This record gives sequence, C-alpha cells and structure tokens, in this order.
Amino acid sequence: MRDLRLLCKSVFSNVETSGYVGFANLPNQVHRKSVKKGFEFTLMVVGESGLGKSTLVNSLFLSDLYPERVIPNAVEKQNMTVKLDASTVEIEERGVKLRLTVVDTPGFGDAIDNSDSFSAILEYIDEQYERFLRDESGLNRRNIVDNRIHCCFYFISPFGHGMKPLDIEFMKKLHCKVNIVPVIAKADVLTKKEIQRLKCRILQEIEDNGIKIYPLPDCDSDEDEDYKEQVRQLKEAVPFAVCGSTTLLEVKGRKVRGRLYPWGVVEVENPDHCDFIKLRTMLITHMQDLQEVTQEVHYENYRSERLAKSVRKNTNSVIKEENGGAGIVPGEVLSEKDRILREKEEEIRRMQEKLAQMQAKFQAQK
Repeated sequence: MRDLRLLCKSVFSNVETSGYVGFANLPNQVHRKSVKKGFEFTLMVVGESGLGKSTLVNSLFLSDLYPERVIPNAVEKQNMTVKLDASTVEIEERGVKLRLTVVDTPGFGDAIDNSDSFSAILEYIDEQYERFLRDESGLNRRNIVDNRIHCCFYFISPFGHGMKPLDIEFMKKLHCKVNIVPVIAKADVLTKKEIQRLKCRILQEIEDNGIKIYPLPDCDSDEDEDYKEQVRQLKEAVPFAVCGSTTLLEVKGRKVRGRLYPWGVVEVENPDHCDFIKLRTMLITHMQDLQEVTQEVHYENYRSERLAKSVRKNTNSVIKEENGGAGIVPGEVLSEKDRILREKEEEIRRMQEKLAQMQAKFQAQK
C-alpha cells in the first residue's frame, strides 16, 4: 500500500512539474464526436437548362443524385415553372459520413417571361430558415435537421459577353440570403484567353451592381505557406470556370474522367484544363466556414427581421386595443422597450384600482 501511494505521488509530481494539464486533447474529443455524429450540408444549384448542373454535381461527389431525371422537350419547357427538386444522399469516406442535400431548380430561366423566376427560390430559402427557427424554439432541440441552404452555385452561360440581366437580378435578390459562388459552365468551349476575359468581365459586373458573393476567408498569420498559396489561387480563380463529366476515358495508359472531342480529351480533374479541382477544393476545405456564415450572417439576418415583424405586429395590436379597435394611430411606431413600459404601466394601473377598491371596502366596514 505504501508503494502504491509513493507511485501516485511520483506520477502527480511529474505532471505538475511538466505543466501539462491535458486539455490539449480536447480537439481530438471534438473530432471523434463530430465524426460519430456525421455532417450535414445543403447545396443549391441554379442556372438555365443545358449548362451541365447535374453532371457537375455528380462529378463533384462521385455519385448519381438524379437516377430518375426526365429531361423535358422544348414544348414542355415553354410551359414549365420553376420547381425545386431536393435530393439527399449519404456519403461515407474513410469513416466520415456526410448527409448531402442538393437542391436543383429545373425550369429556371427557361420561360419567355422570367420576371417571376426568383419567387419560388426565395420562398424555399425562407421556408428552410423558418423551419429551423421553429425547431430551434421548440422543445426537442437536440435532433434538429439543418436544411438551410449553405451554398449556392450559380451557373453563368459561356455563350455571351458577361452576365445576363437575369443573372444580375437573381444575385441581387439572393446575395443577402445565401452564399453565392459564381460558376462559368461548360468552360471547355472557350480558350484560356476567352475564359480570363470573361472572368474579368463578370467580376466587374458583380462589383458595379453591388453584388456580394461568398468571400473566401483570409488566412491567419500562423498558417503554413502551402495553405496560404492554396487560398490565394482559389481567390484568383473566382468565378470558377468548370466542366463536368462522369465518363471514364483512357489517356496515355491511365483512366481519367473527361470529355472526348475529335481534337483530344478534356480532363475534368486537370487544373490546366478547367477549375474543377479548385471548385471542389474550395467547397470541401471551406465547408465549415460556409455553414458558419449561413448561421451567423444570413440566418441571423432572417431571424432579426422575423422577430422585428413579430414585435411590430404585437405593438399594432396594443395600439388598436387602446384606441377601442379604431385602428392604428398613423405615424406611431413603438419599440420593444416602449411596449414593455406600456404593459408595466397597465399592470400598475390595475393594481392601484384593486387597492382603491380594497380601501373603500375597508372604510365601509368601519
């Protein structure tokens, strides 16, 4: 027993002298818990039909998210309205599980009059925020499913001299609600000089119209040089010029995913051919930041506006009641603080009336 006490004393004395407590193991605990729980991510893809949205998504995640997709003909497209198609797939890689939801928007930009193309998408994004707010305010907060849109790939046609009015209007309506990442579709139809010229034109139009796209976070000073260089290259690649393919081709004795043309093969995962690798790297390495920006910026903005509307509604009800149901007093708007003061004053008035009645009853008994 004496030997055991000496051994324990020796162990604790070594810990104290080394200055090691053990909380450096906390990141490992968080990692194990996160891996066990799994991750959730929701991606929205928006763009005109025929720009390769479905092919690119399948190429990014090496899965078939649209096994039963039926492509409408030209006559059917004329009468199509914007529909939102959410597909969820469970992806597991080296023990890490990802619940990926891809929201497609078939019919966007295909009608003759596209003035109402945004309403269905705006409603869907707000519905997911409202559902999350309702679940967050409920009793069962442990098992909340996060279906909020964390990232939106907006596909821009390569067959033009920049963005169309539809592209600009869409981005202006959604840039305060979701993280927008502009993507130049089917980049294999352009030369390198044409791609660079188109990128500069798109960035200039984004700046001129005050559009806020997803900004890649800056590196900390203590980050290694390789990571800093990677982030610098990703920032320079925006908007990403990509092409997708799920077809395996043999090039110089190796299997690659690409597109076969009479003049050669466009390799999807070759950085010299397109920005596919950079787009996937951006999405994977900044997936957590996309979720945090959605939570701390876009969702908080929606939540603040939602609560402000609720306060104004309650305030208007109080004013209407005080005016005998005659309606809201024009120009009078109460803040939350004013509303609370009014309630307190009303409560004090009722207590004073009750006290006066009790005093009158007491005097009558005398």
